[in-house]
Amino acid sequence: MNDPLHLAHGLAGDNTPPDWPPLTLGEVEALLRGYPALGAPIRIDWHSPRPLSAACLVETEHATVFVKRHHRSVRSAATLAEEHRFIAHLRDRGMPIPAVLRDARERTAVAIGDWVYEVHERAAGIDLYREAISWEPLPNHAHAFSAGRMLATLHDAAADYRAPQRDTHILVARCELIAAPDPAAALRAQLPQRPGLADYLRDRDWPHDFAELLAPWHAAAQPQLAQQARLWTHGDWHVSNLCWSDGGSARISAVLDFGLAAANFALFDLATAIERNAIAWLALDTGLDAAHPDIARALIEGYRRQRPLDAADLDLLADLLPLVHVDFALSEVEYYHAITYSRANADVAYDTFLRGHAAWFRTPAGQAMLQAIREPG
Repeated sequence: MNDPLHLAHGLAGDNTPPDWPPLTLGEVEALLRGYPALGAPIRIDWHSPRPLSAACLVETEHATVFVKRHHRSVRSAATLAEEHRFIAHLRDRGMPIPAVLRDARERTAVAIGDWVYEVHERAAGIDLYREAISWEPLPNHAHAFSAGRMLATLHDAAADYRAPQRDTHILVARCELIAAPDPAAALRAQLPQRPGLADYLRDRDWPHDFAELLAPWHAAAQPQLAQQARLWTHGDWHVSNLCWSDGGSARISAVLDFGLAAANFALFDLATAIERNAIAWLALDTGLDAAHPDIARALIEGYRRQRPLDAADLDLLADLLPLVHVDFALSEVEYYHAITYSRANADVAYDTFLRGHAAWFRTPAGQAMLQAIREPG
């Protein structure tokens, strides 16, 4: 399967042609010449279905490694190194994260032409959810509990990490807009530095959408948001980014994919974990069945076994959940409009993701989810 017909996860939960061409054995061979300890690549064993970059598992003469490739419009070598420094800090504190390998020139991010590459150790354990879509709810309570506890462990390990904010808004999970006293004013201030997003928003009445969909939630959350301690976060805590010791165990053996990591605060990451794992966003027409409050409660219970959460934290977590997606949704709008030039996907990111997720929390199912978070038992 060196050069297979490759499909990626689409925004509607379907399989679609990827945004970026799949890695080829010849391309990987050229890259790995800079990693002589690995030896020559023998074959590509698997292509990732994730749509925003190209990645694969490669068997070489001496190891199996994970190779990931980004377009330079999405990640520069310097931007990618921000993630790698965070990973190194967490590994130094005992987090089970595959190492980012250095090439013969001691680089963890390698720029070649229009592309930027990274090479990781193969993750330990079983990648049970590697074909799962990022918006697919987690069906296993024990895994949700373990995921919550491991997220809290990561936050403990990150507590003393000090680094500036990411140097990009593209496809990273940041919280500046929702944490600002006035999100609309904060976005206006960003737009001169984000021309692609500004171009898209010229055709949308985004101030009205902010006022209608986001302002009510923001008014409740903002006073507490302003008091949250800064913390670097994972940003995409879905079970597809975790590996497990075996098929029946709830022990996490590896944490993967820090591509969305940024400087935020702890409850932002926990709210993201609930959003990613406990709501069937691609099946909202099923009504109450789309919400999985039991999974949300298991995530919370696992988290607070490691890091205490009081009633005020749970109230803020509930108030935050309808807002936690805002900054990332706009980064996806920017990516699709200005980098992949897909107006259709940009519209999905704006209407279905940015507006639709916030609106859902006004429904009976959304309200029930928020109440389950406030009173997890």
